[in-house]
Amino acid sequence: MNSVLKQKAINGWNLFLLISVPMSAIMVFEMMGVDLSTGPGVSSMIGFSVRFAVPFIFLVVAISSLQVLFPGPIPMWLLRNRKHIGLCFAVAMAWQGLFISMMSLFQHDYYYEDIFLLRDELEGSVGYIFLTAMVLTSFSFGRKLLSAKQWKLLHKSGLYFLFAYPFSVYWWNLHYYPNPELMDYCFYWFGFVAFVLRIAAWSKKRVQLASRNSPDSSAPTGLKLLGAAIIAFGVVVAMTGLHWQEPFTTFVTTPAWSENLVLWLPYWPLEPYLSLFIIGFGALFLTRSDRL
Repeated sequence: MNSVLKQKAINGWNLFLLISVPMSAIMVFEMMGVDLSTGPGVSSMIGFSVRFAVPFIFLVVAISSLQVLFPGPIPMWLLRNRKHIGLCFAVAMAWQGLFISMMSLFQHDYYYEDIFLLRDELEGSVGYIFLTAMVLTSFSFGRKLLSAKQWKLLHKSGLYFLFAYPFSVYWWNLHYYPNPELMDYCFYWFGFVAFVLRIAAWSKKRVQLASRNSPDSSAPTGLKLLGAAIIAFGVVVAMTGLHWQEPFTTFVTTPAWSENLVLWLPYWPLEPYLSLFIIGFGALFLTRSDRL
């Protein structure tokens, strides 16, 4: 397995070309069957390009965690190629950016009447700013402009923001809009598992740190049970958004200031991420140690 995964054809820039070139060819082929002179036609290409981008951002979110939790040749291969997998995501997003530009330039009446929302515009614009900065600083000429801490802060913040947008889209598709498609389920749970893996990896590192500081350190049994119960509750919350979304949103947005935030603050009031917050909180209890 190690020898296969070290082949040049599936590593580095070769892997990038192996993925991005066919992806771009499929994009062009799809464009040929769509009337790009209409708003709905361009809109369909925006959605089509997103479906290519989403798996890559979710995979990038999970890669480092996989190596922590399940060290082995495949997680190591993914980690080694994380930059180029991320650049494949950037290519898919570049296609989406092209179609969004076409929409805003040539179909502006359709865009502003049927699609435009200020919050969506802010989410998309900030996402592309992050993506551009992350791509530029993925190369030596850009990376040398930042300190190690600045680079880490930029890429981690950008990764979370870019993850948040598609994850929220598929959460709403499942837990608000009628008749979700199979792809909505697949992408939502892919994103959910990817982020839960990050929580699990953080928990494992936290336990290892406590163990190094004190071999006998361990969370009290009561805290472990509480943490496990909170995590289980978080999973239930992730599965049942259709039942609690409306009363939760109504309650949180009752104050006027909160209702106003909905119009312009990206992702507020954070319904799609509530289950992840709960699971992270449970992990905090599950791995609690006096030595940390």
